[in-house]
Amino acid sequence: MTRKISWCSALLLGVMPLSWAAPQPAPSLQAVSHDAATPAVIATAPLAPVREEVLPFLQVAPAPGSFELRGTRPQGQIEFGVRSDEVVTKALLNLHYRPSPSLLPVMSHLKIYLNDELVGLVTVTADQLGKSNQAQISIDPRFIGDFNRIRMELVGHYTNVCENPAYSAIWLDIGKDSSLDLTMQKLPVKDDLSHFPEPFFDSRDNRPLSLPMVFAAQPDLAQQQAAAILASWFGVQAGWHGQAFPVLYNQLPPQQHAVVFATNDRRPDFLQDYPPVQKPGVAIISRPDHPYQKLLLVLGRNDQDLITAVQGIAQGDVLLRGQLSTIDSVKSLAPRQPYDAPRWVRTDRPTTFRELQQYEDQFQSSGLQPASVNLNINLPPDLFLIRARGIDMDIRYRYTSPLQNDGSRLAIHLNEQFMQDYPLSMKQDSGKQLLHIPLIQGRQESNNQLRIPALRPGVVNQMRFDFDYATTIIGGTSDGRCETVTPIGNHIVIDSDSTVDFSGYRHFMAMPSLGAFASAGFPFSRNADLAQTLVLVKSQPTTEQVSALLNALGNIGAQTGYPALKVQISDDGGTAQNRDADLLLIGTIPQSLRQDSKINLLVDAAKSWVNKPNRQSALDNVNASDSDRQAESQTVIDSRGPMAAIVGFQSPFNDQRSVVALLADSPRGWELLNNALLDSGKRAAIFGSVAMVRESGVNSLRVGDSYQVGYLPWWERLWNALATHPVWLALFAVVVVILFALLIWRVMRLVSRRRLSDEDSD
Repeated sequence: MTRKISWCSALLLGVMPLSWAAPQPAPSLQAVSHDAATPAVIATAPLAPVREEVLPFLQVAPAPGSFELRGTRPQGQIEFGVRSDEVVTKALLNLHYRPSPSLLPVMSHLKIYLNDELVGLVTVTADQLGKSNQAQISIDPRFIGDFNRIRMELVGHYTNVCENPAYSAIWLDIGKDSSLDLTMQKLPVKDDLSHFPEPFFDSRDNRPLSLPMVFAAQPDLAQQQAAAILASWFGVQAGWHGQAFPVLYNQLPPQQHAVVFATNDRRPDFLQDYPPVQKPGVAIISRPDHPYQKLLLVLGRNDQDLITAVQGIAQGDVLLRGQLSTIDSVKSLAPRQPYDAPRWVRTDRPTTFRELQQYEDQFQSSGLQPASVNLNINLPPDLFLIRARGIDMDIRYRYTSPLQNDGSRLAIHLNEQFMQDYPLSMKQDSGKQLLHIPLIQGRQESNNQLRIPALRPGVVNQMRFDFDYATTIIGGTSDGRCETVTPIGNHIVIDSDSTVDFSGYRHFMAMPSLGAFASAGFPFSRNADLAQTLVLVKSQPTTEQVSALLNALGNIGAQTGYPALKVQISDDGGTAQNRDADLLLIGTIPQSLRQDSKINLLVDAAKSWVNKPNRQSALDNVNASDSDRQAESQTVIDSRGPMAAIVGFQSPFNDQRSVVALLADSPRGWELLNNALLDSGKRAAIFGSVAMVRESGVNSLRVGDSYQVGYLPWWERLWNALATHPVWLALFAVVVVILFALLIWRVMRLVSRRRLSDEDSD
């Protein structure tokens, strides 16, 4: 990958000959023949492509509240990256802002920094006070690098003397409709795998990954397995960015990097001149019609070689280099264990904050009022935390001591709900607390232990640590003298050796739960490598169906942090009966699984039927009873509109296994389904046992039979059943009281008889 160069040099590269600006691979995909009677034509490279990108502040702000500038928190910032194969030629910062009407004109101003370099200044004038204003700041693109931070700092004054920086009248709000407008120009990229996965995935790019995958024709099972493994690996790389994998047969996508699967006997037409390969391999070449776009070739003598090649990418990407790398062998040295997904918190021992750290300096902050420190915790969806003893979190932290015991404190929040606070003492600059996180809802008890709602398994749980420093008022004294003190910043650190302990908990949950599938890939993600997953596909899949397969496995890879190296794919529904595996169905439901009591929605051409439950909640945080899940009615509707569905039910072959089916009635229905899998907002609306996807959005239902997966001892299972059914608990309590009373009565009778017998003997 070429190094970032100056924008003016990039403009020159756009008109330079291709042989100099972008060295061509050997052999080239573009064959050029010259006739003796025809003079040779010297080809020049086309102008480098240019694109415009608008980054709204809501998209690039690192945290909420970044646009509210106050006296004690005068700074806000946005962050953005620039792809390694692009250069910024123009940058405009469009600010919408409203200053406080109490600010002094001219003396108050807003400073704009790019990577700690002052690049702009906005002066607050008298006619702007209290009004909505706009400003456009041109930023010199030479200061823009790979990762960039634009920092806005308010210098606010409300009086000429005796100012208090904490005065509430010092503020300036940056509008959320502010944006950063960038003009990006493509750079030529060298054919070298040393920088892989760039340019196919670039972590600096804030946009979701969109990586087309190209096959010669309808892929067979082995080619689909190879593509699924590679899609899950790219999902791991994309993480929070999101990912999409459009599929094409024997054609290239317009203006995009792409992945091409090719064997010696099955390859797209545009690769017919590529020489045969002798080993599984990976190559990078320029597109024949667009030198600024690259193709990642996954090559092999046969289909099995393709699987070996993508396994080599997933396990040995750091060894790739040059234009072509061949994969000699890939060996699995040790099997992965259940629940060992890298992006899930450990459940076999306490987890340190260091293991959960996502970026440098995540656990420290500075300022008059330091910014919050955030920690994300991903839990396995089936971790049984109901009525548990609670979670122990050993927190170690350091902080700048307050000037006096003025009420400064550390406040801790979980999922935006207050948990506990601890005073910041002026006698120490470090602390250690053992925080016990109860898991049942309640109220503030006399022992000062705060009871909060349970952590939410299967989703990202966020812990927030706020170090709130009390501010000493600075101003005039009683005798008229003015004393001002220059405020100094405070520094806080959460020690990365702090721990949170989820060990010792059992795995048990009620199913079906499409919410667990959408948010964490469960139950397939129980094994991060999908070793106990069987995917059933159609024998002649369409491009939309293959794309649905790749998107589903890409999502699972993004949620677990590990590629699906052991996933198995079949088009024979009969194989499911002999496999101890969870089933993922793409596009069809085998006849052996078509049981009315199990499947709640079928999409067959333009005809569908659905069972509607007795009582339906709009949210996924309500546990429906069996009576609520009972089907009240069945409706059959004929319609021409597209529709898709995600259905979950228990496997008829194993009580501890589950089935998730991805279904659609048309190409547009598959497009809706793929969009739902890629959109985080729509995934959040998927829960229950049936999720219907229409043009209007996603509607989820809980209907049909429920079942449990995992293990609980009989006494815990009994207590769980009683606790979730208050009537049973009341009856059980009555029975226990009656039995206890009978026991007491029996004991008293025995005592009475013994006393009477003793008196008779006397």
